[in-house]
Amino acid sequence: MFRCHVCGSDKARPDFVTRMFRIDGKPVMVENIPATICIRCKEAVFDIATADNIRSMVHGKARPVKSVMTDVFEFA
Repeated sequence: MFRCHVCGSDKARPDFVTRMFRIDGKPVMVENIPATICIRCKEAVFDIATADNIRSMVHGKARPVKSVMTDVFEFA
């Protein structure tokens, strides 16, 4: 049974998301991550196997499929 840890809703839908992670100070993007999305607040939740797979990928078990340049702004 789903229960959102952000808003407490029990309604969700499966979808795919893209997330940025910072690995050793370097931004890394992972696309098409299967997730459960809270209907109310849109929080994405990954199951343990998916989280473990992401961790393995970004720490060298997979090769990037592409590289992109991005602008960086500092809000200060």
